[in-house]
Amino acid sequence: MSRHYTSDHEWIDVDGDGATVGITDYAQGQLGDIVFVEVPDEGREVAKGGEAAVVESVKAASDVYAPVSGTVTQGNPALVDDPSLVNSDPEGEGWFFKLRLTHPSELEGLMDEAAYKEFVSGL
Repeated sequence: MSRHYTSDHEWIDVDGDGATVGITDYAQGQLGDIVFVEVPDEGREVAKGGEAAVVESVKAASDVYAPVSGTVTQGNPALVDDPSLVNSDPEGEGWFFKLRLTHPSELEGLMDEAAYKEFVSGL
């Protein structure tokens, strides 16, 4: 499994042609207390950089973008009942959706952990 990051502060764990997507700890910290999450339905096609989910906090509502193109295989049902999982475990149990990659080569444009940390340190 390998983890990649976007400049929009999403992370993606890739395992074969499947992947899990969420927002980073930095992103949840910027948003503040999460009060609502809308995850995509199973079977939905998402395009790289396209809107895939919505997260609302006490500060603002934000879109969560698909880091790569694919077909959603599962939205995280736990976030519907407990959106605060994004605050307490953003890079674990607070994942947003799983997808099957349609263009694995799109991963090549994403950052690894070291590059993402450097990116965030410059913000």
